[in-house]
Amino acid sequence: MSGPPPSAPCTPGTCVEAAERTAAAPRAALRLAAATVLLLAGIALLPLGRRIPTDLVGRWCRAIVRAFGVRVRVAGAPAPTGGLLLVANHISWLDVPLLAAVRPARMLAKAEIRRWPVAGWLAVRGGTLFIERDRLRALPETVARLAEALAGGAAVGVFPEGSTWCGRAQGRFHRAVFQAALDARVPVQPVRIRYRLAGGAATTAPAFVGEDALLASLWRVARTRGLVAEVQVLPVLPAGSRPDRRALARAAQPDGAAEPDRAHGAPPPPAACPPPPRAPEAGRPRAAVAAARTAAGGGE
Repeated sequence: MSGPPPSAPCTPGTCVEAAERTAAAPRAALRLAAATVLLLAGIALLPLGRRIPTDLVGRWCRAIVRAFGVRVRVAGAPAPTGGLLLVANHISWLDVPLLAAVRPARMLAKAEIRRWPVAGWLAVRGGTLFIERDRLRALPETVARLAEALAGGAAVGVFPEGSTWCGRAQGRFHRAVFQAALDARVPVQPVRIRYRLAGGAATTAPAFVGEDALLASLWRVARTRGLVAEVQVLPVLPAGSRPDRRALARAAQPDGAAEPDRAHGAPPPPAACPPPPRAPEAGRPRAAVAAARTAAGGGE
């Protein structure tokens, strides 16, 4: 098994650009309120569990993203049914509902989330699988639990980079979680997530990196006008199509990430991203602990 992945070198100050066109504060507040209502509705339906149709869950996930003013574009064939390892690059907290919109899945998250107020309870009720990144001895057990869930017919969502990146650079897919797909003999569904503005230009406004505060990120997304989330469902990797987890991880890595760390330089020490087109607003609040961020190929 490989060790825990390093943290991404992306930071809010060097990577996250301020939106050139912003929505008025009252509209942004309405967007946050709408997203909150949808989230509470989902919490109320949690006791129903698997009795909720998966297509309804997918529409609810899309609705949450759209509530923030983000248009969603999904391209590619529908994900297969049965046991499935869903993997995607990781940029933002928006990635979680976007990945679930492809196919509702149990997420893999860092163990600390279990102890967070509200979020921890939601993660447990949602069937999240947890991983302890700092305990290498626990990794085989985590992979075994993943394989058990996959073999039982569940879909499991994983962000194998192990950390969020700004989108102008990517991390390599770490191979440990792919062993679970091999052991369970299930396919892997790669997904590429990108964020653009309405005119087609790439943007890092949704990125949730470094010491960025969750509330600051939520507000930035709600105020960004013309934000588009592009979700591309790539060709599925059938069970047994690759000989080992290293080959499987490489095949699942989205195109354009053959040298995923190139925009940041080679560590150590990791260089920062090239400056974005516009500097972020001065005085943006930050927090020492960034909520809802995934770890070690986990969900948020």
